[in-house]
Amino acid sequence: MKVLQIPNYMYPHIGGIEQVGRDIADALQDDPQIEQKIICFNADASEKSYVCHQRETVHDFVDGVEVIRCGCEMKIRSQSISTAYKKELRKVMNQFQPDVVIFHYPNPYVTTFLKKYYKRKCKLIVYWHLDIIKQKILGKLFHKQNIKLLERADQIVATSPNYIDGSPYLSRFREKCIVIPNCIRTERLQKNSQTEWRTAEIRRLYKSKILCFGMGRHVPYKGYEYLIQASKYLDDRFRICIAGQGPLTDGLKKMAAGDKKIVFLGRISDEEMIAYNSACDIFCFPSITKNEAFGIALAEGMYFGHPAVTFTIPGSGVNFVNMNGVTGIEAQNKDVKEYANALMKLADDADLREKYGRMGRKRVEDKFLFDRFQRKICNVVCCDKVKK
Repeated sequence: MKVLQIPNYMYPHIGGIEQVGRDIADALQDDPQIEQKIICFNADASEKSYVCHQRETVHDFVDGVEVIRCGCEMKIRSQSISTAYKKELRKVMNQFQPDVVIFHYPNPYVTTFLKKYYKRKCKLIVYWHLDIIKQKILGKLFHKQNIKLLERADQIVATSPNYIDGSPYLSRFREKCIVIPNCIRTERLQKNSQTEWRTAEIRRLYKSKILCFGMGRHVPYKGYEYLIQASKYLDDRFRICIAGQGPLTDGLKKMAAGDKKIVFLGRISDEEMIAYNSACDIFCFPSITKNEAFGIALAEGMYFGHPAVTFTIPGSGVNFVNMNGVTGIEAQNKDVKEYANALMKLADDADLREKYGRMGRKRVEDKFLFDRFQRKICNVVCCDKVKK
């Protein structure tokens, strides 16, 4: 069986869709009957021995799987534009002749090329990560294209039942949908002597404080401005450490100026992430829109056995990962006072923190680990349902 994946980008580019694409490739690697290829856009990115340049079209390998990276001339509204893509897609479709195509959405530019192959007898799995929300005009422009894509799809994968209910597209094609939650890789989260030492150091640094930790890109939908505003309602028991960086970093720092409870950590290593996740009392995940379709960092934070505080986001998987009153607390969207009250409630009740943290760890182990993800991916790829 030949499987072609079509994500937007691929490692070493870092992003949620790219990580899922890599997890899928890894999940299928154990089956010797499956041959894989991946086609994507190229992007300026580097990690260890991988160095990629946006304008170059190259073929290389990630985890033993061939990756066709198509050079890009520009980006328009977050969408990469590549004159090489159409040619490279035609070559891989005609020469590789995949039995299964896994297409990661949103990717409207590539959808226009993919529709040429709708009549081919191959299984099309549309991996629907999120609706186009921010670019409302583009969303309307691609409406008919999306309907045709989902009509052709043999199977549609959503990352949570919440997203099926909240998406006007997925709810319309509910009978084709299957839920495969994103997964965390526990091997990335293992402690060692260095992280144990660093955890103890952080705890000493914030001795007698309620340590809250959050991490993610500093972009609007991540909601860090609301976490900073919530801090103004907290007393000096609290310290809120925010990891990550992005286009909003400078503005967030200005907003937090004078609030000694807020600490910006910048971009941190996996070792530092493990140490802060281990040392904290509460995991903060203040995302505010459906652009946050799931929340891998949220699941990772819960894996360390701490309660989570999130906002309610209708239709988002965030509230599927963190269950209100079970693994943590939800505050009404953008209600910073209610968010602060949730933090204070947990700060005042160590038993509740322990209970929610224990249940959060169990939920992650039951629902969001790689072995469960692997079984579901293999089932959906290898089942016989194919568009005639």
